[in-house]
Amino acid sequence: MNRIILSSEMEKLSSKTFKNEFVNAFDGDREDNMRPRQTPGFLYARAVPTPVKKPVLLAWSEELAAQLGIQDPDSEDVNIIGGNTISASMFPYAACYAGHQFGNWAGQLGDGRAITLGEWEVTAELSYEFQLKGAGPTPYSRRGDGRAVLRSSIREYLMSEAMFYLGVPTTRALSLVGTGDQVMRDMFYDGRAAYEPGAIVMRVAPSFLRFGNFEMLAARQELENLQKLTDWTINKFFPEIKGENRIIPWFKTIVAQTAALMTSWIRVGFVHGVMNTDNMSILGLTIDYGPFSFLDAYDPDFTPNTTDLPGRRYAFGRQHTIAYWNLGCLASALAPLLDNTDELVAALEDYRDIYYAKYYAMMADKIGLDQLREEDKPLIDLFEQTLTTVQPDMTIFYQLLIDLPLDLDNEVALNTYFKPALYAALNTEQSTALYQLMITYLQRIKNNTSSAENRLERMRANNPRFILRNYLLHQAIEGMEKGDDTLFEALKTAMRTPYSREHDQFFTLRPEWASEQPGSSTLSCSS
Repeated sequence: MNRIILSSEMEKLSSKTFKNEFVNAFDGDREDNMRPRQTPGFLYARAVPTPVKKPVLLAWSEELAAQLGIQDPDSEDVNIIGGNTISASMFPYAACYAGHQFGNWAGQLGDGRAITLGEWEVTAELSYEFQLKGAGPTPYSRRGDGRAVLRSSIREYLMSEAMFYLGVPTTRALSLVGTGDQVMRDMFYDGRAAYEPGAIVMRVAPSFLRFGNFEMLAARQELENLQKLTDWTINKFFPEIKGENRIIPWFKTIVAQTAALMTSWIRVGFVHGVMNTDNMSILGLTIDYGPFSFLDAYDPDFTPNTTDLPGRRYAFGRQHTIAYWNLGCLASALAPLLDNTDELVAALEDYRDIYYAKYYAMMADKIGLDQLREEDKPLIDLFEQTLTTVQPDMTIFYQLLIDLPLDLDNEVALNTYFKPALYAALNTEQSTALYQLMITYLQRIKNNTSSAENRLERMRANNPRFILRNYLLHQAIEGMEKGDDTLFEALKTAMRTPYSREHDQFFTLRPEWASEQPGSSTLSCSS
């Protein structure tokens, strides 16, 4: 999205002619009611947003709007992003998909809280789906109301944009609108339901297609639709893949994109929290921000999702293996389209090699190695082992590593240097482990053939200094619920330059109170 759009070319949401390629290409359930139902044979169902009491614009992503060529919203446009009206060219719908949730087949799911309005065309070759999350029930809402609360909407709005500025592939958020309505939610599924203010996020992506879209068609043995969706997806989003037998090279591309996404998550310490197959993008994007978190203390077993306890299936250190498992589910869905699945299986098995090649290369940049050598892999493994033992704050630790004096070789001095990244004093085992790691690391760094400045530039570009910590989001949400957007705006500004020192008021350890405060450390899927 690098095209510069002149101010004279900017368009209003309400007057733009939206494209509807997806709904025009496939059969859908076009009944004009939101009765929950199964929709066999259809890839979507018509779903008109339900009007809200009083839509109020709370946030607008100016940079994204400028890139897309969208004017600042007036009252007419706020009614669209608030779900009160649609334009004549829009065909709002909810997509039908299935998925494996926490490893178990869940059957038909679909967009129960999201409604796609249409496709905004930027150029003849480039368009983006505009989707409202929290705009009311759809035929896939099951027992839900299709609404979202301000709490979860703020989290999705800020985090999707923060991930973009971190350089992580992601869906984006154009707007955040308060609805003026109250929504009943049981925040931790513990029987203490309460009313919360409602909100709607407008999400933007080239496509919201998921692994689950293909799983649904395979499960229903709708092979004609499965083939049609596969061909359409390749033609539209992977036009470089030519020839008759395109499924294998396409799947290989998805494998590589997914491996790259997992590497990006690990680089910045992101934990998705609910990596069900219906939350896996076919384009390798981070999608569906729910009970996510960044790591504070480095713990591969950390999961921010209370629903994921005690098994911790989606813990930070397991995300790359879950991605492989999910790719296996996608491969199984595509298998009926192939006469022989040997190449499909081989492409899936290539995931491990692709992932680890990307992982070690990423880590080499993160710790400032001039080039990745085979003998560097044990050092990178030692970083993982030591950080797991010491459990420093991940973000602060790597920032301190950037400025580590190369002559600092005393154990006490090293421990003192890294103290700002520690949540607790080190015991003897932890102190020794950190010292041995740093001595080994310093010896390796001194063997770099490139300049010190080159090393520092690489480290600064790969280690964020600002992250949206859960406790900061919790405080921003509390403020917004009281009508105070001071912290929200400060976070919105800081997230645009996460690799700079401009916002060091947030460069600090998670406070002790936040480890126990509901919503500041772990969350449920409630939204």
